[in-house]
Amino acid sequence: MNRTIRAAVCSVAVTGLAFGLSSCSEAVDQVDKAVDETYEVTYEVTGKNIDSIEFHGGGGKAMEPKTESVSKPKLPWKKTVTLRGIMPAAVMPVAADPEGAQLTCKIIHKGKVLEEQSADGLVTAGGCTAESPITG
Repeated sequence: MNRTIRAAVCSVAVTGLAFGLSSCSEAVDQVDKAVDETYEVTYEVTGKNIDSIEFHGGGGKAMEPKTESVSKPKLPWKKTVTLRGIMPAAVMPVAADPEGAQLTCKIIHKGKVLEEQSADGLVTAGGCTAESPITG
């Protein structure tokens, strides 16, 4: 009898482990697929007296994106980039002007505004960061 109970318990444990590993394997496959998938966003910056704009341009790793920069951008400024996987979209305009600066940034994906922020003042650093649409 003890042998039968042990065999049944082992059978249940092995079956549970197999299902657990299967679920884990599926999750890993989904993450791998998401990391390899790309998506396009458009950054838009408007305002006055903006000194520079930094943004995620698509290079680097998903959680350590390479930042690109534009000095003295002509406004309104617009840039479309292709990002990968879970990499967040981000744009940060910076202004330092004694007369005051104004800025607005937007991140747009497939016609939908994912994030929009505005700021004004003597020294202005505003930014927009949006979660990857692939993850949500």
